[in-house]
Amino acid sequence: MTTVLLFSACKQTTTDNDETIIGKTPIEVKDGRLTAEILHQLGQISGVSVAPNGKTVLYGVSYCDIALNKRNRELFTVNIDGTNKKQITQSAKSEGDAQWIENGKKIAFIYDGQIWEMNVDGSNRTQISQSEQAIETFRYSPDGKNVLFISTVQVFKPSSEVYSDLDKSSGKIIDNLMYKHWDEWVERIPHPFVADYDGKSLSNITDILEGEPYESPMRPWGGIEQLDWSPDSKTIAYTSRKKTGKEYAESTNSDIYLYNIETKEHKNLTEGMMGYDMNPKFSPDGKFIAWQSMERDGYESDLIRLFSMNLETGEKEYLTKDFDYNVDDFCWDKSLKQIFFVACVKGTTQLFLLASNYDKIRLTNGDHDYATIAVANGCLVGLRHSLSCPNEIFTVLLFDGTQRNISHENDDVLAQITMGKVEERWIETTTKEQMLTWVVYPPDFDASKKYPAILYCQGGPQSTVSQFWSTRWNLQLMAAHGYIVVAPNRRGVPGFGQAWNEQISGDYGGQNIKDCISAIDALAKEPFVDETRLGCTGASYGGFSVYWLAGNHNKRFKAFWAHAGIFNFDAQYLETEEMWFVNWDLGGAFWDKSNKIAQNSYANSPHNFIEKWDTPIAVSHGALDFRILASQGMQAFNAAQLRGIPSRMLIFPNENHWILQPQNGILFQREFFRWFDEWLK
Repeated sequence: MTTVLLFSACKQTTTDNDETIIGKTPIEVKDGRLTAEILHQLGQISGVSVAPNGKTVLYGVSYCDIALNKRNRELFTVNIDGTNKKQITQSAKSEGDAQWIENGKKIAFIYDGQIWEMNVDGSNRTQISQSEQAIETFRYSPDGKNVLFISTVQVFKPSSEVYSDLDKSSGKIIDNLMYKHWDEWVERIPHPFVADYDGKSLSNITDILEGEPYESPMRPWGGIEQLDWSPDSKTIAYTSRKKTGKEYAESTNSDIYLYNIETKEHKNLTEGMMGYDMNPKFSPDGKFIAWQSMERDGYESDLIRLFSMNLETGEKEYLTKDFDYNVDDFCWDKSLKQIFFVACVKGTTQLFLLASNYDKIRLTNGDHDYATIAVANGCLVGLRHSLSCPNEIFTVLLFDGTQRNISHENDDVLAQITMGKVEERWIETTTKEQMLTWVVYPPDFDASKKYPAILYCQGGPQSTVSQFWSTRWNLQLMAAHGYIVVAPNRRGVPGFGQAWNEQISGDYGGQNIKDCISAIDALAKEPFVDETRLGCTGASYGGFSVYWLAGNHNKRFKAFWAHAGIFNFDAQYLETEEMWFVNWDLGGAFWDKSNKIAQNSYANSPHNFIEKWDTPIAVSHGALDFRILASQGMQAFNAAQLRGIPSRMLIFPNENHWILQPQNGILFQREFFRWFDEWLK
């Protein structure tokens, strides 16, 4: 039994009106083992912003109170050399989207749905917006005279407004797709607003897309990175997919638009480019704009390319041609001659330089992932994590690539924890190609002993098993419970060339599953793995993989756990909301009997193999999951029960595709290990 002493439920203080302020939790780890409780107590760093002078970094840290089932985000600053770290807020509600204003003299941020300002030391907090609807995110114009912000507008009337005498009715009158998305009924959508700012308050607020039923930024992932101010403060670039209903549900064709705040004219820069075009960024001199682009409509996992346009001539340029990896984030260098970007290559995510001659120069190395990138004085700044460490802020010196942790948020706790060894293995697949597989060993691993092993099946489906850190699918946590974890980068993940990434489309249950089997079979041959105690788990596409293997594993596994997985393809096609996904990945509708790709997909639906299930299986799902409805998990559990197979179901009525609430996350982990311990130990 792992012993963790929490000196208190959480470090807490109270405000004058008795609101609880959640802060950092002191933790003493007695036996050096990572636990679910510790995972949630670790500070979660996000929102890194470099001061205009390049000398100071502003960022946020979220802290968790398990007893209150809440998180709270506070703001910090630290010098670029890692000195003079300061907490500058201590509030009962989270501060978000913090950014430097007035050339670094002040800080603006979101608090309780409004825009506030304060001094750099956190003093003199002043509210500057009075929006009826909560403000999600914002950016000041470079000259400080305007503020761009995102808020939602109503696009579909509730039934109580359609029939005024039925003011207590809750029914939703639906005439078209797309009426639900990920975890919400689509009644309000985000719009960009621009307002005049006199240094005290906002006025003359204009909805850039007034009267239009189009999103900007795009749900569910898009934020303020999908918009940008021109350096002269006269133009806003924004991302939008100007489609509605069935057309919206079937298409990924978004575009980059320019909006002139004086004339209110809109100009489409990417007309004719048919895939996702998003995340525009003006060059520092305003002569160019760059953005991320996918080529094909309907394919959400197409290669993410980097494009630029000369705004004077309209000439477009494909900057990362011959680079067979996604550009996940980027920023302009102040010299204008080059761009820095983030890309996942062969299982780790690194920083790169796109030089003026189009060379792609790798700047970092190591078993880690960078999530963001920004430019400071003589260095880059980014969030970095690994399979053994959550996000910390690192600087990367441009002249020699030296990487340095400047935040040290979780050093005190991590120093008490013995992490398992993470091994990079290249395993031969059935097609004789080499596949990167991460193997995580239990702490204090002894090669003379035999251990149970868990095959981790990745979701996405097109999402790399990189050096990720998660409070739910944490491979080190699995290892800390005495399991060897096998995590293959099977066919259908980026970071290994686009051909490897694309192979999975239309081949669910095919080569990628063979790759997973190759990985677990290779490890099962090791003398320290007990091949009679193998488990298998995964979420989303990984959950589908578990369901599929449950009927096709030839008695390899002794227990399964599937979270938010697809069990019945026929039902999934008509239950999901983003139709482009199932049209591309499954090949089309199940009723199209002439479509060989689609018919092969539906023939491989896990529910078609239920008569072959013979192994204990656990199912978990969120009832607010509109991407893969909870009915998929219920079908799988019911089938197992009716077949007399030992089974368990964990349903979260108030969670979506993910498990976001602290106590639910801990419940998930406790049940997860109770299940596998029961069948594998």
